[in-house]
Amino acid sequence: MKDRIRTTGKRLIRLFGVVLAVTAITFVLVDFLPGNIAYDIAGEEATMEDIEALQKELGLDRPVIIRYGNWLADIAKGDLGKSFRTQEPVLEAILSRLPVTIELMVLSQLFALALAVPLGILSAYKPRTIIDNTLSSIAFAMMSIPVFVMGLVLIYIFAIKLQWLPATGYMPLSDGIQNNLRSFLLPALCIAMVEWVPFMRVLRSDMIATLQENFILMAKSKGLPASHILFRHALRPSSLTLITILGIHMGHLIGGAVIVEIIFALPGIGRLLIGSIFSRDFAMVQGCILFITIAYVGVNFLVDYFYGLVDPRIRISGMG
Repeated sequence: MKDRIRTTGKRLIRLFGVVLAVTAITFVLVDFLPGNIAYDIAGEEATMEDIEALQKELGLDRPVIIRYGNWLADIAKGDLGKSFRTQEPVLEAILSRLPVTIELMVLSQLFALALAVPLGILSAYKPRTIIDNTLSSIAFAMMSIPVFVMGLVLIYIFAIKLQWLPATGYMPLSDGIQNNLRSFLLPALCIAMVEWVPFMRVLRSDMIATLQENFILMAKSKGLPASHILFRHALRPSSLTLITILGIHMGHLIGGAVIVEIIFALPGIGRLLIGSIFSRDFAMVQGCILFITIAYVGVNFLVDYFYGLVDPRIRISGMG
């Protein structure tokens, strides 16, 4: 028990260091962006005195390390600051857009797993056959298509040609679950059509190895159906790498969600981040990066604990 607590503490310290490093690097990089937000806010008619006064008011006249230290002190108090442009509290802006991004990520991952798991099992059950080769060819073809190209293709097919789904726009849950899901189907499917490939390939590789284990051979000798062996005996121990990839891809998914949110006009955190970068809204950019970083390292922290739920052998070895 003490070893587990000590290990957890070390992991949390390491993750805190990652968050600190990412936010520091981002703070410096944003400071190097060309232009001056004080000029944009003050307008063309502003004098140099007006611009200098605005810079002082925003704290932009201080060295970057001082501004970063002040920002950390405010974060420790739970204050992420306010937008330089709209004066909207950063935390409120992020929380108001958080449900959109979460729903997009959850739906896209569910769609991706719905494709990857059965196809990965089928490829592992029929390795090096025409089925396996066909699925592998399709997977590599899908993986080579960028997310924005996939989005345009889906819009052309389902929104323009078939007119089944809306091309852009967002419908909140308050307008009904059906309308909400209709507005998310194309964006989520756009990400899933690219994301399912590594999931399928990883599961296929691990399951091929699992199917050679002695406990699988024993299950076969008992005359158990193939579907029972694949889903009840082979899937769980073959899912460890899949869970790892799933956690790692959460960060990658946020990057893909940025493009998808812009293409489909979804008011999520990714779209907020891009707009803030273009407008040099330092406070909003830093708040979005902080949130994304914490979410990313938090997911990977939880992945380690899900290992024990998938494979009890890890819990036993960890206790030893």
